[in-house]
This record gives sequence, structure tokens and C-alpha cells, in this order.
Amino acid sequence: MTIIIIAITVLISVAAFKKVELLYKYQFNAYQILKRNQWYRILTYGFLHANWDHLLVNMVVLFFFGRVLETYFNYYFGASAVLYFILLYVGAIVFSTLYDLKKHREHYHYNAVGASGAISAVVFAAIFFAPLENIYFMFFIPIPGIIFALGYLYYSYYMSKKNLDNIGHSAHFYGALFGFLFPILIKPQLFSLFLQQILNF
Repeated sequence: MTIIIIAITVLISVAAFKKVELLYKYQFNAYQILKRNQWYRILTYGFLHANWDHLLVNMVVLFFFGRVLETYFNYYFGASAVLYFILLYVGAIVFSTLYDLKKHREHYHYNAVGASGAISAVVFAAIFFAPLENIYFMFFIPIPGIIFALGYLYYSYYMSKKNLDNIGHSAHFYGALFGFLFPILIKPQLFSLFLQQILNF
């Protein structure tokens, strides 16, 4: 499923690179969604990217963490694994932008694209299942997943309040929360497994 999502995202993003009107039509814009009922934008923006760098980084992270998460889902959810993976990914695209939907409802010129909220959900769901496994920050600095998660949440929250750049930090924050909570909502007893691992830290 990870490879399929990557393929779809790359195809749509590249098409929008070549035909910019697709970007304008399908990107996130709270004003257009709420005032003109263009609700499709709350999902389609997650398959668009601003440029090649944006697309490459997101797809590389999705490739590595998505395959790991699929293994966990197959083990714990069996025949429903693919369905739950899709629900996690699509649900995170929508959920991660609800805060911005309210915040920017009157801001006609605010636009956003990218799968970062959904990918944050994939990363945090993977951390949920193995919180003590190392994540290699910048590809070479090993950090226990739970430590990385706490730092990521703090940084995303802080930067979303400061609003110093053009990155959707709030989408990262809420996408991450969604990814962590999703397995618990599906199978609440998994939280005990998470706690047992944390207590062994």
C-alpha cells in the first residue's frame, strides 16, 4: 500500500508541476472550502507538493516508515491491515488540517499542499508500536523513537505558534497526534503494549 500511495502522489504532484492550474484548483484553501463548498480540497491537497524537494523528502520518509508500519498492521490487524492503513493515511490528511481550516477560514490567500500531516501520522503510528526503536535523525543520528516524538511535537507546536516560516507545523502536530491515537482507537488493548515498552526504557 505504501508503494501505491507513493506512486499516486508522485503522479499527481508531477502533473501539477506541469500544469499549475491543477495546483490552484486542488490545493488546501480554507476560504474556498468553507465559503464555496469546495470540500474536495481537504483531501486533494495531500497529494500535491510545492516542488521536487518537498515531494522527494516526503516520499522518502513515507517509503521507510510506511513499510515498517504495514508490517505492524499486518501483525496486529490481520486481514483488515490494508483497510486500516488507508484509513490512517486518508484520515490524517483530513484531520491534520482541521485546525488550519478554522484558523484560516477568512484568509483567502492562505494555501497549503503536501502529505506531511499524513506522513507524520505514519511515523508516529510506527513509533507507537516500537517506541524504543532508534530513529535516525538526519539519517545518521540515532534517537529513541519516543524521545524523537516528544521533541517533534514540541517543535511543531512551538513553530506553529511562532509562525516564522511557510511550513504547515500545525498539520505536522495534529497529524502526529492522529497517527499515535489511531491504533488505540482501533484496538485499545494495544496501549498496554506501548506502556510496557515505555516502562522498560
